[in-house]
Amino acid sequence: MNDVIAIVGEGLLARHVSDLLSEHYRVNRQIDLKLGVPETAKWVLVLSDEWRPSDHETAEKVLQQAGVPWLRGFIVHDEGVIGPLVRPGKAGCSQCADIRSFTAGQERESSLELQMQLLFHDVIPRDLSTSWFGIVQTSHLIAAEARKIIQGEAAQTEGRMYVVDLKTLKSSLHAFLPDPLCPICGNLPIDTPDHAIISLQSSPKISADTYRCKPLDELGSLLAIDYLDERTGIFNKKTLDLLPPFSNAIVNMPSVMGSEVSSGRSHSYAKSEQTAILEGLERYCGISPRGKRTVVHDSFRNLSGRALNPVEVGVYSADQYALPDFPYEPFDPELPINWVWGYSFMQDCTILVPERLAYYSLGFGDSGVMEGSNGCALGGSLEEAIFYGLMEVVERDSFLLTWYARLSVPRLDPYSSNDQELKLMVDRLETVAGYEIFLFNTTMENGIPSIMAIAKNKGNTGANLICAGGAHLDPIKAAKSAILEVAGHMSFLGEMLKENREEISRMLDDPYLVRRMEDHSLLYGLPEAEARLHFLLEQNRPMKTFGEAFRPRVPHDDLTEELKDILLQFRQLSLDVIVIDQTAPETLRNGLYCVKVLIPGLLPMSFGHHLVRLTGLERVLQVPTKLGYVNDLLTPEQLNSYPHPFL
Repeated sequence: MNDVIAIVGEGLLARHVSDLLSEHYRVNRQIDLKLGVPETAKWVLVLSDEWRPSDHETAEKVLQQAGVPWLRGFIVHDEGVIGPLVRPGKAGCSQCADIRSFTAGQERESSLELQMQLLFHDVIPRDLSTSWFGIVQTSHLIAAEARKIIQGEAAQTEGRMYVVDLKTLKSSLHAFLPDPLCPICGNLPIDTPDHAIISLQSSPKISADTYRCKPLDELGSLLAIDYLDERTGIFNKKTLDLLPPFSNAIVNMPSVMGSEVSSGRSHSYAKSEQTAILEGLERYCGISPRGKRTVVHDSFRNLSGRALNPVEVGVYSADQYALPDFPYEPFDPELPINWVWGYSFMQDCTILVPERLAYYSLGFGDSGVMEGSNGCALGGSLEEAIFYGLMEVVERDSFLLTWYARLSVPRLDPYSSNDQELKLMVDRLETVAGYEIFLFNTTMENGIPSIMAIAKNKGNTGANLICAGGAHLDPIKAAKSAILEVAGHMSFLGEMLKENREEISRMLDDPYLVRRMEDHSLLYGLPEAEARLHFLLEQNRPMKTFGEAFRPRVPHDDLTEELKDILLQFRQLSLDVIVIDQTAPETLRNGLYCVKVLIPGLLPMSFGHHLVRLTGLERVLQVPTKLGYVNDLLTPEQLNSYPHPFL
């Protein structure tokens, strides 16, 4: 009876909970927190029959300062909400819960209505037709949770919220992650050069035939538990796509800017779901800084010598910048912009990188270009993330260089690989999906095996050609990766072509109608576009075997040693590798790291034909000669002027 519970608020919930708790505890009632918190109160319940977020924000400030834990309960329309339990000084407050809930609910019809009501009235009342039994049920859940907290038992609402349907009495528990950007409990460190230093550590492989240091099975159900929830998750929806010839899973990542989906493709739906979540986390980390706070805002002119010149990673031509309504201006070295710290392996020191190159350009970037997810990767160690970020940069560069220079790269015989799984994958695509697979060796001067896969439709319906790339130290893994990509999009592209064929056909004559990512693939789904790929498809020379195309190598047991070999290769080519650590607290909780890899000079992937970035990248003109595909250096006028077909 010495424990005092303060109940702040008035209405049915406050009255019912007070009656339930006063049988065993001393209850102090007050309407609001204007007079502060009673000195004897060990816990505070903030209860209301309506939702006033401003009241919870006030409670956060007052109770955080007082060092008193608290639990909220309120009614919004026809639902009761309980939690989270907030402990002062610990991340994961009511504001975090609301941010996650609002974001995850972006696609619900009621979400916009709720936001408009809050904007104009600062309150969302309960539905007056709500059953009295629903309010009583919510009151009992709040009282039961309060008893657990006082008795030192594990609280259900620590990092979670109860949602109670006041009409059916059905309740559900929804976990949420603290938001590192939360204005109340977020505590992001500032971005400093010391934090950007990368000292490569040992990263043993989990087995001889893999290039991962953390097994997917180890994460198991944690991925869904921590990140997937329809009401409060970073991802709010998952879908198993049963139409493609291999197992496809898709998760939806909502945001205030609109939803983005990520896919996982493998030979099992369970693994594909896990892969989709990991892919989504990579995108989540790459959108904006979540692990550190950007503090450098200055002009390149003032930072010269410590900063990357954006022109080195490829920009648009003067003609592109002059296009009507072109969304970007040429980079201005006098214009102050945001910079983040990265690490240059060539210079062996930290370097400032424009924030809009280090993270997605979701709008009008001030670095003069649109930058996407190219080079972003997630891994079970920082070294693993860097390794796969490098592979992605190489994959896209090899694909684009092959395309723009129209390189007649050698075709590979997939059956020469002596890999049973690869053979079965090729056979399945032909038998089940009706597509013939063409593999091409697009390896460039860096020597990292790169493969382009083209799926050619043997039927009369669906997309005609589908193209994708893969890069890996193991060429068979590169081939499988590319094949999974083309297979995963077959049904989607077929449906899109069926529904929008007239619109897509106009892109044949006007390449600047290719604006969206999917437009590139849809264009080459048209049979009329096939001739543009004849420089690859119509080869009269024999196919190369995997043994002829790729030198055998003995892999290291430690992934870091593989990474060091790759870094040495780029150093010998005078190509810098710059890494920006994008790791967020949300991924670090499961030992997952995320990076962005930039290699100035390599061709960056771009979507939208008007956004092709080739100016300043002389490699596209030089490498074809270096590799013996042509005798003389190419000129810009000789480059392929058609939109690329990358998936």
